Amino acid sequence: MKKTTVIILDDNELERLRIKESFEKSEEFEVIGDSNDGLTGYEMINNLNPELVITDLVLQSYDGFALLEKIGELQIKPKILIVSSLKNDEFIQKSIDLGANYYMIKPIIPELLLKRAKEIMQDKEQNMNLLQQKSPRMRALEEKISNIFITVGIPAHIKGYQFLREAIKMAIDEPSIINSITGQLYPSIASRFSTSASKVERAIRHAIEVAWNRGKIENINNVFGLKVYNSNEKPTNGEFIALVADKMLVEGA
Repeated sequence: MKKTTVIILDDNELERLRIKESFEKSEEFEVIGDSNDGLTGYEMINNLNPELVITDLVLQSYDGFALLEKIGELQIKPKILIVSSLKNDEFIQKSIDLGANYYMIKPIIPELLLKRAKEIMQDKEQNMNLLQQKSPRMRALEEKISNIFITVGIPAHIKGYQFLREAIKMAIDEPSIINSITGQLYPSIASRFSTSASKVERAIRHAIEVAWNRGKIENINNVFGLKVYNSNEKPTNGEFIALVADKMLVEGA
């Protein structure tokens, strides 16, 4: 059985070694690196491409937030599990916004940490299986949409990312649905994800707001090939969905 590769980063040597020992004893994981230094950790992640990174926010050189930002720039990104004594809600939310998949507060029980790590990797495996079942056209289309999202600054870990991608695919297959966003598009996506239409609408709006708040307006305008927006305005959900769908159709989606 192939083991999941892991890198462990923690400024506290005893804590780092305790986590490392726990994972080395596991049949599911292989520890391929550990450090107390964020910069060293990033170099290991960049060179070794681990599937999972377990890190504290308190590190030497790069702190955990700087590390998350650097990981976010990589083409191949690992799953990230934060283990920290910092309990502030703002720190937790910032970690999630920067791409962390889970946040655990110290002191931690090694068995529970292992369980959470397995759950994170199982979610990844299930997503990969679903992707492999899709047609080559659908995989290519989703890759193009994902590349646009990366360019304009929409992070993959937020709910609106998935909802927005589904909305764009639906608008490509049935362009007229853009005229019935509230009546058809939101409810259809809500049904697929077992949620409500209002939550779909809010999550998509949040995803677009995140892109604008990151200030990548030049990238956004470059994607569409003309100066559509400035930093003081942003499109409605329907406008953004229609813009991306039209771009995909023009490119032969």
